[in-house]
Amino acid sequence: MIRVFLLIFLFIHSSLAQKATAPPTKKWMTLSGEQPLVIARGGFSGLFPESSSFANQMTESVSLNGVVMLCNLQLTSDGVGICLSDIRLDNSTTISSLFPKGAKSYTINGVNLRGWFSLDFTSDVLLNNVSLVQNIYSRPTLFDGQFPISTVEDVTGLKPAHFWLNVQYDSFYNQQKLSPAAYVEDALTRMSIGFLSSPEIGFLKSMNGKVNKQKTKLIFQFLGLDEVEPTSKQKYGSILKNLANIKTFASGILVPKDYIWTVNANGYLGAPTTLVSDAHKQGLEVYASGFANDMPLSYNYSYDPSNEYIQFIDNSQFAVDGVLTDFPPTASEAIACFANNKNGTKPSKGNPLVISNNGASGIYPGCTDLAYQQAVDDGADIIDCSVQMTKDGVAFCLASADLAADTTAMMPFIDRKALIPEIQQEMGVFSFALTWSELQTVKPQIANPFGNTAMVRNPAAKNMGKFMTLSDFLEYAKAKAVSGILINIENAAYLASKEGLDIVGAVTSALSNATFDKQSTQQVLIQSDDTSVLSKFKNVPTYKRVLLIKEKIGDASKQSVQEIKKYADGVTITRGAILEIADFFIVSQTNVVKELQAANLTVYVKQLRNEYVTLAFDYFSDPIVEIATYAKSIQVDGFMTDYPGTATKYFRSPCSNLEKKGTVPYAILPAEPGSLLGLAGPEAQPPAAPPAAALEVADVVDPPLPPVADKAADKAPTASPTKSPSSGWANAANLGFSTFAAIVVYGFALC
Repeated sequence: MIRVFLLIFLFIHSSLAQKATAPPTKKWMTLSGEQPLVIARGGFSGLFPESSSFANQMTESVSLNGVVMLCNLQLTSDGVGICLSDIRLDNSTTISSLFPKGAKSYTINGVNLRGWFSLDFTSDVLLNNVSLVQNIYSRPTLFDGQFPISTVEDVTGLKPAHFWLNVQYDSFYNQQKLSPAAYVEDALTRMSIGFLSSPEIGFLKSMNGKVNKQKTKLIFQFLGLDEVEPTSKQKYGSILKNLANIKTFASGILVPKDYIWTVNANGYLGAPTTLVSDAHKQGLEVYASGFANDMPLSYNYSYDPSNEYIQFIDNSQFAVDGVLTDFPPTASEAIACFANNKNGTKPSKGNPLVISNNGASGIYPGCTDLAYQQAVDDGADIIDCSVQMTKDGVAFCLASADLAADTTAMMPFIDRKALIPEIQQEMGVFSFALTWSELQTVKPQIANPFGNTAMVRNPAAKNMGKFMTLSDFLEYAKAKAVSGILINIENAAYLASKEGLDIVGAVTSALSNATFDKQSTQQVLIQSDDTSVLSKFKNVPTYKRVLLIKEKIGDASKQSVQEIKKYADGVTITRGAILEIADFFIVSQTNVVKELQAANLTVYVKQLRNEYVTLAFDYFSDPIVEIATYAKSIQVDGFMTDYPGTATKYFRSPCSNLEKKGTVPYAILPAEPGSLLGLAGPEAQPPAAPPAAALEVADVVDPPLPPVADKAADKAPTASPTKSPSSGWANAANLGFSTFAAIVVYGFALC
């Protein structure tokens, strides 16, 4: 049954992809002038267990034509070649549970290792009893135990466009009376091996006269700079200094990516080395290894893995000849869609609006001048301001009324910390407890949505930028001539009744003073979770009113939709209201978007982020695939994102127009709900979650706003029985923030 699901899944991808005709010729700075190769380590090992049948078959389906399949060779006691990266099998197979007493210790290249080794078992025992498991814990375990170990013949039997065999432990196997060289000589008579690599000079020299160099390229693999090469007993860092000598026995080199672009201790890129240019001068091809979407990247890439590939293949100095990756689809899109496309055309009409979320808040502190400038530079269609109020009535932009996450106010103003249940269930220091001049004494702060320092955002800019008043924001938007603005208003009832602050009046006056109510060239979106707030703006026909539904909903009744239309022109919903997620897999798609759009309501989704811990496995740990899913499959009218540059990069690429069949260089396919999950056996399926509640009329309509209280009363914040906006959902207020709320991966809370 599982193979039937795979065939269906591959059919969906292949039918959508429609192999493209040759794209326009690009100039590449590779040695050959051809586009770089995508080299898949063990197939699509970022999703499936390494070198499993699914990993290999999926690679062919979702990668560029000409993808290279790489197998890391291990030998069994009877000399059969199998494909696994680690010489110890216990981390990537079920062998330790099947043979609990089978562990042994060996000294390999001077290092003592203990574990389960293929050379201690016959091929019959391994292939008929042992199954593969995912060996990186941030990746799906749903397919563990479902596939046997693959032999080299299993992989080449799929007839990949190119096959790469890496022989990493020649000296060790020879010490154990097994000969990788003999195995390779025999294999060359039975299969096509386009690339043969090894980190051992002796092995490559021994193969020099035994391979047809027109058909098989010999590649020298570099390990860590301080590791010792077994043949010469030199460190790889020393060998690197004599590229001319390498040319005598190899046609190329395979190096860790930090040999080319160093990353400093602070997580930022240093200057590139001259390795690629130096190697190309010697006639050596250069292949870079170590690419994976779900590993920490340099902060320079803003958690967008395609940016890293672009750094290696599209810069003014060089391009590597290929990239070795666990995620071949992302490498494919980087090469075909984004490289050499810096001057890409503007997005075509009909694409969803790219709306910033507190500016480019993934790069700079949200709602600061720098965050807005970055959003504008990145091509956002709409820039947004969530309006907050100070004690002395200054309206300004910040993500939340609670200053704790987005500013450094907590420590200097800890004496003003308060609990206000109408706003949130946690203690906070609120903007309306400080005057505008007091707020100027604290600094902005990049929010960390993941609660773990390992996933922080751009720490060098942690406290950079300046707060912007609403008036300053509006003048900025006019000066930059952005397509439009979004003004978000929350907590209006509390501010009026308890703090004597008229946030609606402040917004109305600021918009009028900036003449946004008298023009139609720049779109104005007024967003609120309170229908009474939206009602206050109904008399300005050029404003588009948007109801914010924070909660996770699974349906929208006709009555609730009709009620929304009385107050709003559009709706903003969470990702969790569109796609049902279980154990990081997309289970199904709701009808919410269709129901809202059928009533002529525009639908925006919030909020998209680049970090892989926020992405379902169906997106291949690639934010571009999530964007393609919402844009091309679900067809929302716009989305709010912390990283608008990632979205506009996609829409400006030639790959975003799937309607041009046969001319798209690579199809970035939307995720198909349930397809990936369906590949797992019934016993591995996650338990079905209860359906999310449907949106009803009572959840939409809010009571009229209370009158603005007299400021002179100067009351301390206290709890109020006043019904808060959409209070029918109050107990669920934090549940629908995103599809992955409250799930933790490696200690990171997803949101």
